[in-house]
Amino acid sequence: MDNRINRFIYYSRIILILFIIQQVASKVGGLVANLFTYKKVDPQNLFAFISFHHIVQALIALIIIIVCKKLYDITFGFKLGKVKEGLTDVGIFTIIMLVYVLISYVIGYYFGIIKPLDFPLDARNVLGTLGFQLFLSGPSEEILFRALPISILLLVFKKSIILKWKISLETIIAACLFSIAHIKWSLSPFEINMDYFQLVYAFIMGIAYGRVYQKSGSIIYPMLMHSISNVLFVGIGYFFSAIS
Repeated sequence: MDNRINRFIYYSRIILILFIIQQVASKVGGLVANLFTYKKVDPQNLFAFISFHHIVQALIALIIIIVCKKLYDITFGFKLGKVKEGLTDVGIFTIIMLVYVLISYVIGYYFGIIKPLDFPLDARNVLGTLGFQLFLSGPSEEILFRALPISILLLVFKKSIILKWKISLETIIAACLFSIAHIKWSLSPFEINMDYFQLVYAFIMGIAYGRVYQKSGSIIYPMLMHSISNVLFVGIGYFFSAIS
């Protein structure tokens, strides 16, 4: 019994450390991004700030990964892995997301749930936002919220702990941390804001990305899935907005 309690406390500490790392990386990314002004390149503040934020966030995660690779024998999935399986999963995921996004927008516009955009759909805004979603959102977030925590947890657990539907415990924990990361909070003034649908959606996506990461042995495919998902939501949203 004592050993189980000790292991639980140890695992909880590791998860807490991962949570702190992710939160600090995100907050530092925001602080660094706030040092600059983007009015000339991004008057509506749609993509420049968040792009800089995600670059800094990814760099912090990569530094930690490099240190961990030197200290421990850890594979973080920066390789092609099982290409056929990875690409197949990306293809299936893309089709599912395309159908889901189209249905969501049709229902959203039909019932007036989706609000009209409050910024112009000019070339700068469209290319800037889609460029961020395609090249930075997936890579940055998958490095910090998938490759880092799942690989560290595998080291701590000493093996993958498979639960139902071939989903591992480490993937579920990483998905929970990813979901929590979507809670907006500040200390001065102290406030916490959350969108419950977004939290559930982030958790489900986290499970999908994590499962493909472990199945393929590569973080490349979850990066592609993440970016494709975001591009579909933003791009199709622009299309519906333009024709409505």
